[in-house]
Formats: sequence, C-alpha cells, structure tokens
Amino acid sequence: MKNFVQLGESITLPAPYDVTAGAGALVGSIFGVAQGAAAATEDVVLVRRGVFELAKTSAQAWNQGAKIYWDDTNKVATTTATSNTLIGAAVAAAANPSTTGTVLVDGAVR
Repeated sequence: MKNFVQLGESITLPAPYDVTAGAGALVGSIFGVAQGAAAATEDVVLVRRGVFELAKTSAQAWNQGAKIYWDDTNKVATTTATSNTLIGAAVAAAANPSTTGTVLVDGAVR
C-alpha cells in the first residue's frame, strides 16, 4: 500500500505537558501511556493499546469491566464520564481509597 504510514499501536507526538514514563497523556483526542519521560512539546512515544497500571482518582472504587475515562485536569484515570475522555475499561476491581488501577487501554480515539 502506498498510503500506509504506521501501525499506530505506538505513536510519537509532542508531549502536551511534562510527562513521566508510564504516565497517561492526552493529545487532543489521542490518549496513550508515555513510554519515556518528556517535557512539554518534546516528542514522546505514546503506547495506545495494552493493559497498564495508571494513577486513578483515589476516592473511587472500580468494578472490573467499568468504563474508564482520562481526567486531563488532574492527570488520572476515573470512572467519571463528565468532561473526561473514554480510554478503556478496568481490568480489575480497585478499592476506595487506592492510588492506581489496572486499565485496558484499547486504542480507540473518542
């Protein structure tokens, strides 16, 4: 195919803000997990598919299979849909309180 560019499982984009390796990042409607650290506007590889342990809203309990959204203001995963971007689903239950949750990031842009 002459028009094929790349698979898209991982994609290099300018970091929307300072990110650390393993942290979530939202560039417009594209969500991924940073493969390495990057300062704002530096190129960062975002992994768009897989199961990741992500920072979450501590005061939430998650059920396995719950829809998970990215709260770009607080830079955490959450079950709150309002004003947030759907990124995948909880792979495992997470307690309230807890600082991380296991998320299947499915690569869909929403």
